[in-house]
Amino acid sequence: MPALQVLRKSSALHEARWWEPEPAGRVHCYLCPRHCHIHPGQAGFCFIRVNEGGKLYSLGYGAPAALQIDPIEKKPLNHFLPGTRIFSLGTAGCNMGCFFCQNWSISKSRSDQSRAQLLPPEDVVLLALSRGCPSIAFTYNEPTIWGEYVVDICAAAKEHGVNTVMVTNGYVTYEAFHDIFDHVDAANVDLKAFTEEFYGKYTLTHLQPVLETLQYLKNETNLWFEITNLLIPTLNDHPAETRQLAEWVVEHLGPDVPLHFTAFHPAFKLTDKPPTPPETLHRARKIARDAGVRYVYEGNIYSEGAHTYCPKCGVLLIRRSWHDVLENNLRDGACGKCGLAIAGRWENPRGKTAAKSMQRAAQAAEKYGDLNL
Repeated sequence: MPALQVLRKSSALHEARWWEPEPAGRVHCYLCPRHCHIHPGQAGFCFIRVNEGGKLYSLGYGAPAALQIDPIEKKPLNHFLPGTRIFSLGTAGCNMGCFFCQNWSISKSRSDQSRAQLLPPEDVVLLALSRGCPSIAFTYNEPTIWGEYVVDICAAAKEHGVNTVMVTNGYVTYEAFHDIFDHVDAANVDLKAFTEEFYGKYTLTHLQPVLETLQYLKNETNLWFEITNLLIPTLNDHPAETRQLAEWVVEHLGPDVPLHFTAFHPAFKLTDKPPTPPETLHRARKIARDAGVRYVYEGNIYSEGAHTYCPKCGVLLIRRSWHDVLENNLRDGACGKCGLAIAGRWENPRGKTAAKSMQRAAQAAEKYGDLNL
């Protein structure tokens, strides 16, 4: 991910939501299940929500530390506008402490340690349009911790006909959940393991709030979502755990939620484990399909497990190579052979609105012409 060249200035301070004052100038942040109680001059666990003079401020608002254009399959989302590009951004900080974080250079940075471009919400949307991206992804670090920025970008995105996507660890309170996720069109949730022991030791958080978020997504929103499970050798790749995870997905979320098993590569504090063997992903995919999950994928390797197949007749529907779509045989969101409707969002519902904003998008592109995207 390219680092941007403009440092965040203190004028980027933006008063936060999801907090309440406490005695002696402390504040209680209830955005995530950590419920940080923050003293004046200090930050919460995420590094970017700070107490200044008895008020909580977000240092992430309007200050992305990473901007990039990705294939939407990289998020990964395989059933949401496949083959399109997505304008992706993230800030510093995170509310989890994952030992295996792939983006640790920004997620473990404090706001004053990252290089950031000052970028108002509407300009994010116009830049996405100017680069031919029908969607924006909040990604790279945990976007709920800069939820104020997310919500305002989503409002501008709807005005200009652009979709929005959360790539999230799902660690958010119910008090903040609807405030953020009701504005989003799609999400991918990292379900990092299916044991409390793993979550406690390797992410410094808890499993149950993530499972609750997944159930809120299913039962209380209309957004499209998929799940990713990074398989780390000896830590969360036991077949019994994979089976429990898959059975929980079918029982609580239904068989049509796509499940991605992805390969681990040593990073950050977890360099003593080897990369995930392809055979582990193949085994996990078979277990999940046997448990009743209809759309199961393998990621971070070249594999037939990247393709989408019809769960009724077995015909190949979408052929992929890594993050590239090579062939799409869907017909109006259905299997071209047997006619089964395939769960997903296959057409852009906002395209006509987006076309009306292209002139303003061109102006934004000229304004930020030095961005390395």
